[in-house]
Amino acid sequence: MNDKRAITVYHNPRCGKSRAALAILAKHGVEPVVVEYLKNPPTKDDLGAILKKLGMTAGQIVRKSEDVYRQNFSGKVMSDEQWLDALVQYPVLMERPIVIKDDRGLIGRPPEKVSELL
Repeated sequence: MNDKRAITVYHNPRCGKSRAALAILAKHGVEPVVVEYLKNPPTKDDLGAILKKLGMTAGQIVRKSEDVYRQNFSGKVMSDEQWLDALVQYPVLMERPIVIKDDRGLIGRPPEKVSELL
C-alpha cells in the first residue's frame, strides 16, 4: 500500500472489537486515521458519505443492543432520514468499528474482516 494512512477507522476505544481491528491493521503496518466518533461525532453529511461507501442504510448500522436504542427507538419504524438524525444525536448507536478505504467501507465485525481492505 502506498499510503499507509489511507484507511480511516471510526473507533470506540472501549470496544474490544474496535481495538482488535486496529491491532490487525497495525500488524500489517497500517497506521490508519483514527476517528473517535464519540468525541468527534460525524455530521449528517459525513454519515451519508460513510453509508455510501458501506453500501448500507442508516438503519443497518444501528446497534440495537445499546440502552439508547432500547429507551428511544425499540419497536419504532423509522425512515433512513430519521435514522440519520438519530445517529447524529446519539453516535453511540453506530456499529463499530467502521473502516473506510478510498470508496469502500466495512464494519469490522468480526475484526478480521478489516483484512478485506488491505
